[in-house]
Amino acid sequence: MGIAGKVVAIAGASSGIGRATATLLAAHGAFVVLGARNEGALKAVVEEITTKGGKAVCRVTDVRRREDLSELVALAIELGDRLDVIINCAGIGPISRFDALDVEGWDAMIDVNLRGTLYGIAAALPIFARQASGHVINIISTAGIKMVPTMGVYAATKNAVRTVTEILRQEAGPHLRVTEISPGMIATNFRDSITDQPTKRIIERQLDAMAIPPDAIARGVLYAIEQPPEVDVGSMIIRPTAQA
Repeated sequence: MGIAGKVVAIAGASSGIGRATATLLAAHGAFVVLGARNEGALKAVVEEITTKGGKAVCRVTDVRRREDLSELVALAIELGDRLDVIINCAGIGPISRFDALDVEGWDAMIDVNLRGTLYGIAAALPIFARQASGHVINIISTAGIKMVPTMGVYAATKNAVRTVTEILRQEAGPHLRVTEISPGMIATNFRDSITDQPTKRIIERQLDAMAIPPDAIARGVLYAIEQPPEVDVGSMIIRPTAQA
């Protein structure tokens, strides 16, 4: 039990849920290997962790590129001699109504939210098979549980990841743990990726009224990881009490 000494790769670790998860896991003794596109923000997370005595390294990672995820996992193996957990946390949400025809936004969500998660899984599975142990954690969203306007493509990508996660769990066998976590309204920079201004104003009002800190999700990740190896926490929904 516990996570001290575990090697954890996190894609999407430079801000929001990924950053909160990295700092919390490192504080509990994990060696975190962090990936994201923003090099400056990544290095700031590593500095924050190491200044407090934790262990962290980073590599610039674009989850739209399969080779970037492979290299992130390779860095974990090189420096940590193994990989215990991969957390697929990168996600964007340029949400809008369908009739806004933001096809570029649709493509971007498919590439980052769905394809990026698949690339993370593909990078980690051969390592987990060789070790006969491992843990895949996919960060999804309550947007795929309660269907609302403007969330059509975003929710579709998240529900695709939900399907991937459940079938991976069924295929996994006795040595691989698979967890999905669906956050609700969380105080992150999610709003920054929304280009449709009417939609952005609605989401901003909702976030300002009820959003909870990303640490809430990080604690859920910690809980899933620290269970005994024969215990698989399959699914969590973590949202504000005020969220309908």
